[in-house]
Amino acid sequence: MTPDSVYIVYSCSVSTFIGEFEQMVLLAIMQLREEAYAITVRELLEERVERSVSRGALYRTLDRLQEKSLLRYQVDAPTAERGGHARRCFQVTPEGVAALKESRAALLTLWDGLEEELSRS
Repeated sequence: MTPDSVYIVYSCSVSTFIGEFEQMVLLAIMQLREEAYAITVRELLEERVERSVSRGALYRTLDRLQEKSLLRYQVDAPTAERGGHARRCFQVTPEGVAALKESRAALLTLWDGLEEELSRS
């Protein structure tokens, strides 16, 4: 290394970027509170967003959000009406709330100033 060498150091905050469907799932869980089970999340999304949600896509997304530490779950006791199977009740973590806030802020920044152009389209 010579005295003329220059180092450029980039600094950035560590962010967890989340996609549109991940946002919808996290928001649905927050809406449902203590009733946030996979089936109720799916029903809420299909009803409010009018979007068909496959079970596979939902479960993959729930697993991915858990891996990112954006949600956690608690296993309820098995019941006879569920054939002896337990179910998971989901809750958004503080990291998940922070990711939602960051995503919302980024999107609002991008939307800013486009109202007139969008109203013409």
